[in-house]
Amino acid sequence: MHKDGKWARQILALQKPDGSWGFFHSLSEPNRFPMTTEQALRRLKRLGYGMEDECIQRAASYMTRCLTGQDAIPDRREKVHDWGVFTALMLAAQIRVFTKDAEPANRIAIQWAEIITKAFPSGTYDHEQYVSAYRSVFGLHPSGGRLIDFVNFYPIALLPGCLDERTERAFIDHVLRHESGMYYICESRLDRPPEIFESRKASRYLAAIELLAEYPSAKEQLQFVVRWLEAYRNESGRWDMSKDVNDKIYFPLSDSWRKAETREADCTERISALLEQLI
Repeated sequence: MHKDGKWARQILALQKPDGSWGFFHSLSEPNRFPMTTEQALRRLKRLGYGMEDECIQRAASYMTRCLTGQDAIPDRREKVHDWGVFTALMLAAQIRVFTKDAEPANRIAIQWAEIITKAFPSGTYDHEQYVSAYRSVFGLHPSGGRLIDFVNFYPIALLPGCLDERTERAFIDHVLRHESGMYYICESRLDRPPEIFESRKASRYLAAIELLAEYPSAKEQLQFVVRWLEAYRNESGRWDMSKDVNDKIYFPLSDSWRKAETREADCTERISALLEQLI
């Protein structure tokens, strides 16, 4: 219902002929590229876009070309991680958010599934096993860059449907208990819902839970989130996270929040969709 709204029109007007929005990951030149490809895709998914839409098909084709070496993202190479490994991870994750039928992205997912499976040999995380498996698959970083911590948006968005049930449960439990939260999404432990519901922190927390809800095993492990959300239903049985959550990423969905009932409708739409996955 939001695909024809003003937010979608603004984003689609910025898409380039190659299917990108300029830089993929870095917003280092906002005057030249006011939105990254990642930001555009994340926002369009919120607004209801999927692989049936031509703009997403173009973007997926672009990302696949970059993943297979036929094209390249224009971002400046980062030296913290192995840039090749990190770029492949970013591209594959964003592709698999929209489709599980892209073979180049699926190959990257299989690699990461192998690493994660070996990192949980007995149902709990073993860092030495993670390092060993990571280096076995990707080799040593030639310039000494650090390994990628898998508790961040990209591996978590990449791997739904790729792990066996035992590994998946252990993986989700580890992510929930990770002290610094889910990097790029939420900065606090996910097994402790935010104390203030009407906040951007709560909105970002929901974004992390929405990623975990894509895993088949997560339903049982995330029932505490269901109870948390139910506690914040208002008298009309809906939710309102307040105007503070208007960050142009997760909200708004509707064209305008001048009316409180429109904001409430957007919040309720998002939370209801999550609960449908978890109940």
